[in-house]
Amino acid sequence: MSVLAVFGPTASGKSAVAEAIAERIPAELVSADAMQVYRGLPVLTNQSWARLVGIWPLEHEASLGEYQRLAHEAVDEILTAGRTPVVVGGTGLYLRAALAELELPPAPAPGARRRWERLYDERGPEAAHAELARRDPAAAGVLHPNDRRRVVRALELTEAGASLRPREDRLWAEGTRHPTLVAGLDIRKDVLERRIRARTAAMFEEGVEEEVAAALRQPLSATAAKVMGLREVAELPREQALEALVARTRRYAAYQRKWMRRIPGIIMLQADRPPAEVADAILEVARARQLLPAPRAG
Repeated sequence: MSVLAVFGPTASGKSAVAEAIAERIPAELVSADAMQVYRGLPVLTNQSWARLVGIWPLEHEASLGEYQRLAHEAVDEILTAGRTPVVVGGTGLYLRAALAELELPPAPAPGARRRWERLYDERGPEAAHAELARRDPAAAGVLHPNDRRRVVRALELTEAGASLRPREDRLWAEGTRHPTLVAGLDIRKDVLERRIRARTAAMFEEGVEEEVAAALRQPLSATAAKVMGLREVAELPREQALEALVARTRRYAAYQRKWMRRIPGIIMLQADRPPAEVADAILEVARARQLLPAPRAG
């Protein structure tokens, strides 16, 4: 039994392609999206009906390790039931975590982050970076002192005997847990930008402002607070919020395209065509590689 994966930039049509695959073969979708894991923001995060969508309340502190465990359980359950898991999403780390056994850094000790943040803020970036250089010269060598978030994270890891700069790129060096075909959706920049703007405008028509206001009346974890568009929608007038969110989504899409090209063995497919055609192309490649059985005659 094999796994299919569909990756691409936001608004490239990943969910529609994955759903078209599930219409053609016995399959079930597994989300690999760091924003869709939260309940309460279905419009803002463009939620689909895949597994691992809306699984956590907004106050939950998400972690890659917890997601990896749940994704592996979901994939294995689908395979055991005789269906094909289709892992779909645009968060590169979540996709890789769902497909492989990642060696993840340990969680920080309680209070560690606050202590290192206090050191950084009170003694200054240079002092914090000097402390990191003393503890982990390799990590310090690739981090700028002004990169507060990553310097603090690197200092946290030193306490657990780990490093932000591992000896090798474990995120992409290992194979997958099961035979897997990863399809990347390539789409012309002008087409993608039109889709981003249209989808963002549709969010406001569907009530994203009310959705965000309700979400912000609840406690938010640090990870939930980073959901893209949350602050823009909450703090800016509608037209400004729309333009800010379009611009931010464009930047995120460019980042996703870079991730996509780092995935070993990825099969790139042109996606500015109907989702059904892209789904058929993915299934054709999977069958040619004997990852899926040939379709039954008749």
